[in-house]
Amino acid sequence: MAPTKTNATKQAVKSVSTKKAPAKTAKKAVAEKKVTKVVKVSTRKAYTRPQFRRPHTFRKPGTVKPGNNLSVIKNKADHFRVIRYPLITDMAMKKIEENATLTFIVDPKANKTAIKHAIRSLYQVKTAKVNTLIRPDGLKKAYVRLAAAHDALDIASKIGIV
Repeated sequence: MAPTKTNATKQAVKSVSTKKAPAKTAKKAVAEKKVTKVVKVSTRKAYTRPQFRRPHTFRKPGTVKPGNNLSVIKNKADHFRVIRYPLITDMAMKKIEENATLTFIVDPKANKTAIKHAIRSLYQVKTAKVNTLIRPDGLKKAYVRLAAAHDALDIASKIGIV
C-alpha cells in the first residue's frame, strides 16, 4: 500500500507551493489561511414527558403487484353482486302478503338507489320504496316495496320464494 499524506505533509506542500509562487498577492494568501471548515454540533433535546414518543421514520410506499390489474374488473357492483339472495322467513312472508314488500339480503356497500336499479334489472319490477338496515351479524337487509302495478305474490313465486 502506498503511504498516504498526513495533514502535516499537506501543509508543508502548501507552504512550499506558496513560496514558489511570488506572484500571488498578500490578500489571497491571507484568505487561504483563514479558510477553515465549520462543523455543526447538534444536541438532542431532552425528553421531558413521562412517555416516549417514537420519532417519525421513513415508511416505504407500497409497490404495485403485477396481479393487481384493476382494468380487468369492469364493474365491481353489478346487479348480481348487489342483491345476494331473498330472505325467506315468516315475517318476510307476512310482508309479501300484506305490504307488497320483498325482503333481500344485499351487499353491505350497496345504497338504496343501487338496490332499486338491481331489482328493476333482475326482476323487471318498479319499486316504490327501499328501506335498509344492517343486522347484528353484519349483513344488510333491504325491504323493497313494490309499485302498485305489480303483485308481490307473483314476483315472489317467479323468484321461487313462495
